[in-house]
Amino acid sequence: MRKVYDKIREVRAADPNPKNTFGEKALGEKNSITPEPLNEIFSLHGDTKDGMVKFSIGHKAKMHDFAIDNDMGANTWAAFAGTDENAIVDGDFAVEEDQLQTALKSLRRNGINIVAIHSHMTHESPRVLFFHYWGRGAAKDLARTIKDALMVSGILKVAPQARN
Repeated sequence: MRKVYDKIREVRAADPNPKNTFGEKALGEKNSITPEPLNEIFSLHGDTKDGMVKFSIGHKAKMHDFAIDNDMGANTWAAFAGTDENAIVDGDFAVEEDQLQTALKSLRRNGINIVAIHSHMTHESPRVLFFHYWGRGAAKDLARTIKDALMVSGILKVAPQARN
């Protein structure tokens, strides 16, 4: 533990002022994500509001013999804000335990940050775990990364779009 605290002290001493960004160009004042290219990548129609786009994919499960899915919060979602070339994606994956590591590795390999891994429910079947994530970049690149993780983990069964 001492080594951990020493390292924290070293990092803070080198640059004691908190940063406002992660070295990325700030997002613009107004969101202006173009939904059509992202709709095509996901093969879904995203919800749009104030220049942002959100996709939600339900995960079928049961809890105490009642069906739960997208409307009950058992879902994977991705929300895009910013501009087409300078975007941020934020979301939550709903995965079965056997899908967790595959989805995590796919996202991390492509620069998406994992924030938390947790569960929302008890006694659901199959067991559903959730993890929050975020990333920065061009909106289409972020969408392709999320789509790839959905595909390799088996959450989506549609063939991935070719990368340009």
